[in-house]
Amino acid sequence: MKEFFIRRYRIESGQADPRRTLIRIDDAGIITFVDSQAEAVLGFGASTLVGQPVSRLVAAREDDPLTPANRQRFERGHSVLVTLRHREGFFFTAQLTLRLAVRDADQAVSAFVTLRDSLPLDPRLLALTEKAVQLGFWELDIQDNRMSWSEGLYRLLGLRPGSDITPEQALFYCQGGQNRLRAMFRRCARTGEPFDATLDLVNARQQSRRIRVHGQALKQGLQVTGLSGVVSDLSPQRELASRTTRGQALLSALMAATDDLVVAVDTGLNLLCCNSAFRHQARETFGVEVRDGDNLCQLLAEFPNERRLVQRLWQRAFERESFTVEMPLAMQDRELPVYELRYQRLLDEEGEVLGAVQVARDVSDRTRVAGNRRYMNRHDPITGLLNQREFGLRLARLLRNTCDSAGRHGLLYFNLDGFTELGERAPPGTGDRYLRALAGEMMVRIRQRDSLARLSGDTFALLIENCDRIEAAKVADTLLTLIADFVFQWQDVSLQTTASAGLLRLHGECSQDPEKLLEQAADLCHTAKTAGRNRLHAADAVSDEVQAGLARGRLEALRESLDNDRLELQFQSLRPVASVTWGDHIEILARLRSENPDEPVLEPAEFLPLAERFDLARDIDRAVIRKTLAWLARHSLLEPRLKYCGFNLSLASVLDDSFPDFMATLLRDLPFAPECFCLEIRETTASQYPDEVTVLCDALHRIGCRVALDGAGASVASYSLAATLPVDIIKLDQAMMAHLHDDPVQQVMVEALHKIAAAAGKATVATFIENDEALRKVRSLGIHYGQGFRLSRPRPLEELRPVAVELDTGRIGG
Repeated sequence: MKEFFIRRYRIESGQADPRRTLIRIDDAGIITFVDSQAEAVLGFGASTLVGQPVSRLVAAREDDPLTPANRQRFERGHSVLVTLRHREGFFFTAQLTLRLAVRDADQAVSAFVTLRDSLPLDPRLLALTEKAVQLGFWELDIQDNRMSWSEGLYRLLGLRPGSDITPEQALFYCQGGQNRLRAMFRRCARTGEPFDATLDLVNARQQSRRIRVHGQALKQGLQVTGLSGVVSDLSPQRELASRTTRGQALLSALMAATDDLVVAVDTGLNLLCCNSAFRHQARETFGVEVRDGDNLCQLLAEFPNERRLVQRLWQRAFERESFTVEMPLAMQDRELPVYELRYQRLLDEEGEVLGAVQVARDVSDRTRVAGNRRYMNRHDPITGLLNQREFGLRLARLLRNTCDSAGRHGLLYFNLDGFTELGERAPPGTGDRYLRALAGEMMVRIRQRDSLARLSGDTFALLIENCDRIEAAKVADTLLTLIADFVFQWQDVSLQTTASAGLLRLHGECSQDPEKLLEQAADLCHTAKTAGRNRLHAADAVSDEVQAGLARGRLEALRESLDNDRLELQFQSLRPVASVTWGDHIEILARLRSENPDEPVLEPAEFLPLAERFDLARDIDRAVIRKTLAWLARHSLLEPRLKYCGFNLSLASVLDDSFPDFMATLLRDLPFAPECFCLEIRETTASQYPDEVTVLCDALHRIGCRVALDGAGASVASYSLAATLPVDIIKLDQAMMAHLHDDPVQQVMVEALHKIAAAAGKATVATFIENDEALRKVRSLGIHYGQGFRLSRPRPLEELRPVAVELDTGRIGG
């Protein structure tokens, strides 16, 4: 077992962050303890890390503190710099310092145990015993009336060991128990019966002590020859009991002195204590009598909605140091007070969670219009969430603080599916109660720094701050799953629905107008709803220029190109880098050319965001595939050489159940084998919709086509997807290739991804190879194929020609 102090390390300043956390790891690499600072330093709390392997924290194998190289550094007394993974998904440099090292596998040597009765007692052992438990031994020889004490008894009386003192003088310190002690000594000497008494004394140093005197007879045969016993100091126990009593009295007085509802529970939601105000409110609201030791879930057994909400609130209290929410205690058919609920986590000395405390204050007056207009101006009156005006102000403030593209945020716009029809079938007022209960559930699940608002009837928005695209998608998926699983019961009616959402990824170059950003997010939500509901569509936000001017022109040009078949096709070759492979391997690229020859050709990055927003991406995919296959059908001489022809698929095509049938129809009469065609699916799409992607892969495999995972390595989830998804090819992300030749961490990550793919029988492709250094590194790592400007630039599809063969009868091919 080893204990480490972990601090964040700032490379640019060469200094460690003063905050640190203590983590304990056994010899098997399992985390057995972390202190309360772990969440601030690592992003993970004790409940998440304990019992997990340390590999969950480290970025690579060499960052494991238990590797031989790191063990040697720690044994020499050095600190070690490693790369760790934060809970939010980013990596950071940390400084590890060894605090304690003990071998878990050490075993005790064989030994024998015997009863120690007649063996003489070592005086050192006696002195250690007396000092450790604050006691002293005495012995009285009745025949010569001689008494002997150990050092511990002298210390109890505040005397120097060996001081001259008679038993009568010693009894003087027990003013209230002298006669009682004399009587017990005489009775024990006469009858041989042991005695036990608790007395108060004031020692020679005028210190008040409570002692316990125990004595028994020493016999030879039936005759009592002496007495012996022990005197122990009970003062620490008395002081502890006194402090406990005073603490309980103080706690009772504090809880009785406030009108706030105060309650403390353990991690099993059993009540540790509560005040009379809480008992009274529980009786008024739920009709239950509350006693210490009761379980909250059992008390609310007849109130399923409130029980689920209470469980989630307390669970959140166990995971966070503190947080605050505002809500009524129940969703009932009457007006109930609104409380400000403050939660505080309880920890023991080791940092383990004991439970939590809740203090609820009635803020009904503050939420009323007459009491506080400011609150009503900022919050929705039905759900208590932010209203559209306040949400717009917060979004504008966030945009002002986002000065560069490095700071990324997300804007989630979602609408409940079929909520109007759902509310019409329920009793009056049920819809509002459903929205109020759903808002409470969502407030518990979202991150504390994010802002949730109700924009209109059944439309909501969530501002996700400081979150990359993968984490933002996870937050959105979690919220949609919560809505789909939430069941509201009211008067024998159960309400349950789903939601469609649009996730707009914000950055420094996007529009600074909150209303325009909400319009873009609403367009994505509308696309998700028309694509089948209960879906999430995501895209990057565009600037005001693109949104106002270029967006309209490009959208019109895009629709016109689709209608008039004016998409321009290009191809980029994939070249083998690890071994020689015969044949052509190409990826089809689409360009948008305007009817005006003076206007530039648009790249996919310029028109695909618009296509995704306005639900045209599926049509573009089909147009590119249809036009490519038609061109190949006219050039059948390419059939022997064409080994790979890749097409990029949008999210709309991945979620389109009819796409496999579309491919099967086009390939049925084509002279090219289906296995030479590969459909490339983005890693972000696969991580958001793994089940849908798996179904699509199986359907395409039945046709004979291959499938590629494009952009692998963009997130930690790539390693799992590369191993488990039924794809045939893994294409590495551009970000992994940017500094591959000079970044050891990137090299390790690429090598690990390649080995996972190779073990699963999948080929790997390194994209964006721009220079010789990157090419050499890719070749040394064993990557199968390479793609990039260093190997081949995009060219018009018409330049793809079969090999020319000169014969006596003429020229074939070319």
